[in-house]
Amino acid sequence: MNRQQTIEQKLQEALTPVYLEVVNETHMHNVPEDNESHYKVIAVSGLFEGKSLLQRHRLINAALAEELSNGIHALALHTMTPDEWSAKNGQAPDSPPCLGGGAK
Repeated sequence: MNRQQTIEQKLQEALTPVYLEVVNETHMHNVPEDNESHYKVIAVSGLFEGKSLLQRHRLINAALAEELSNGIHALALHTMTPDEWSAKNGQAPDSPPCLGGGAK
């Protein structure tokens, strides 16, 4: 099982999402191709009801603690309740382009 599949499995178990998308965005960054270090996660779950953005992110960080301490460099999180997801027409923003490791 590759890292993306592991992330998907752990988030499925932790969040019971109605929608989950894990995108490996490593290719968009200046790292070796096989690095698997940059991910975008779109998670829609009823568990996010009544939780702040920080609390939602902490749920994901807890589920992925091992991965975050072993090679994941960037994790772009888009966390929504089913109602929020519906209000956004099932869309999440695109990730910004890589700035080469430094802000411009």
